[in-house]
Amino acid sequence: MKENLYELLAANEYPGRGIVIGRAPRGTKAMIAYWIMGRSTNSRNRIFDPIDGGIRTVAADPSKLEDPHLIIYNPVRTIGQTTVVTNGDQTDTIYDFIAGNICPGYSFEAALATRTFEDDRPNWTPRISGAVDNRTGAFKMSILKSNEGDEASVLRYTFDYAQPQNGEGRFISTYQGNGNPLPSFAGEPTRVAIDTADGKAFAKKIWAALNPDNRVSLFVRAIDLKTGEYKDTIINQYKAV
Repeated sequence: MKENLYELLAANEYPGRGIVIGRAPRGTKAMIAYWIMGRSTNSRNRIFDPIDGGIRTVAADPSKLEDPHLIIYNPVRTIGQTTVVTNGDQTDTIYDFIAGNICPGYSFEAALATRTFEDDRPNWTPRISGAVDNRTGAFKMSILKSNEGDEASVLRYTFDYAQPQNGEGRFISTYQGNGNPLPSFAGEPTRVAIDTADGKAFAKKIWAALNPDNRVSLFVRAIDLKTGEYKDTIINQYKAV
C-alpha cells in the first residue's frame, strides 16, 4: 500500500533530513526530493545554493556559522547520467567512486562501504543516500546507521529499485521523529505515492507538509526520462546575508 507522503510528513514534527525518489504518474519523469531541517541555530543557518549539476549547503549568515562539520556539504551532484543525492559529504565519495569506475555497477555500494554514520553523539545520525539513473529512473537508496546506538557497530543497508512503478516512490529520512537522542529511521524506505510530474508543484506540497518551525531548505529535481534533461527547484526558509 502506498502511503501519502504529505500526510506522513505533516504528522512528523522532526523527520530530520529526508530523501524521496520515484516516478511521476505517467512514467515520463523521475522525481527526486531532498530537504534539511534543524533544531539548533547552527543547523538552521543554512540555505541551498545551486552549483553545476547540483547544490551545496552554505551558511545563510556566515558570521553566525559555529561549526561547519556535518552541515556544510554537497547534497546533490550529477555525473554522466547519474544523479547522486545524500545528506552529507558521502555525496563526494559516491561521485568519486563512479568517476573512477571503481567496482562498475556497484560503485554506489562500494563507496558507502567506506563510510559510517555521523559522529554526532548521542544521536549517531544515519547517513542516507540515493543514486538515480537519469535515463531509466532506476534508483538505489542506502542508510548507514548505528546498531541501536552502539557507536562501534555500523549497519549498512542498500535497497535497489531497478524497475520503479509509475506514480510511486520511496521515502527515507534520518529520524523517525523528535526525541533526545533522536531515534534513527528503521526499516525499508517507505513506499509513497508520487502524484505529479511538476517539480515546482511537488516542491510546494512537500514544503507545506514539513514542520514550519524546523524546515530549512528543500530541493526537487524532475528528470525527463526521454532526454535525461532535468529541472531543479529550490526553496529556502532563510535568506542569504
